[in-house]
Amino acid sequence: MTVEVALSVMTGADVEYLLVCDGDDERTGSVTRAELVMHRDSSAYTDRVRLRDVLGVPSPLVGPSPCGASAL
Repeated sequence: MTVEVALSVMTGADVEYLLVCDGDDERTGSVTRAELVMHRDSSAYTDRVRLRDVLGVPSPLVGPSPCGASAL
């Protein structure tokens, strides 16, 4: 998923963070709307930047929901 798509999903769902999961539904991190906006506004940003490219050190779980079939 690209940063732009993630921001659109977050806006539509009115959430401040997303849990990011791999193909095995294992949580690989989380990202906040503010972090994505910061990346989008950087000079290195292109519309091809994906969430996995902006994840740094895995952040602590910020919500009770584990990854699952409906996770991003």
